[in-house]
Amino acid sequence: MIADRPIIGIAFMLGFCVFAPMGDAAAKSIALATPLLVLLLARYLVQWLLPLPLILFSGRDMKMTRKMVRIILARSVVHIAGVAVMFTAYRYLPLADALAIAFVYPFIMLVMGRFFLGEQVGVRRLGACTVGFLGTLLIIQPSFAAVGAPALLPLLVAFLFAFLVLLTRQIAKDYDPVCLQSASGFASALILLAAWAATRHLQIFDLQFIIPTADQARTLILVGIFGTLAHLGMTYAVRFAPSATLAPMQYVELPVATALGWMIFNELPNGLAALGILITILSGLAVISFEHQALTRTAPG
Repeated sequence: MIADRPIIGIAFMLGFCVFAPMGDAAAKSIALATPLLVLLLARYLVQWLLPLPLILFSGRDMKMTRKMVRIILARSVVHIAGVAVMFTAYRYLPLADALAIAFVYPFIMLVMGRFFLGEQVGVRRLGACTVGFLGTLLIIQPSFAAVGAPALLPLLVAFLFAFLVLLTRQIAKDYDPVCLQSASGFASALILLAAWAATRHLQIFDLQFIIPTADQARTLILVGIFGTLAHLGMTYAVRFAPSATLAPMQYVELPVATALGWMIFNELPNGLAALGILITILSGLAVISFEHQALTRTAPG
């Protein structure tokens, strides 16, 4: 069993917070013109194939117990559902807005970590998480009356992603993260192909297998690469740090998404949103400071 090393876990979570919005931005750019099935299948095929050379050349062992197989299958179903709902939300909402609505997730993860994993949730961590969420409210300036029903989709993503992180925490210390990415991608691709075989007669656009254009194919590959790197970062993060520590760090994803939304989709935040971005960054830095102080107090000598 690998001991917790919170600072390393936070570093990997920061990697996730960079790559995940990049994959989301790539998906958003073709979400309207590409069936959801094709988006998801490309995402998971790349996740399966990309780590294979490293696994083969490094001699990593992909063998797993029955418990690991069950967890991987459960993770795959939850992850497919979460990514599908979020990709759908991007058809209706700006990139940063969709993520900001989903950021009720850290509160959910803190509570689930406390009751399902017995993790300790300190006052300072909860406070940093709360401050970060207040920052997201400034970014999104929410109005469900204006956005409509699609605003509810990221809320569902929040529950699914919190559950995904806790499932990952159950296996991350016992199974190689690189192997986990490839195995999860393979399992997810099989699930999607089975779903397509069962529903192709329905003639629903999002369930159709349409060959992408050359430009779409290149973007789909980027979706897969960024998604795989993000998922790998998250897996290593929960391998080294408890969910209560990582939850507030997730807010760093918002300023990255806001910047990408501005550069790619011309979604420029106003002054109030910029203040919210600053608050999210400061809350994340506060968590790093808390962990550093805790390590200093417990260091020998």
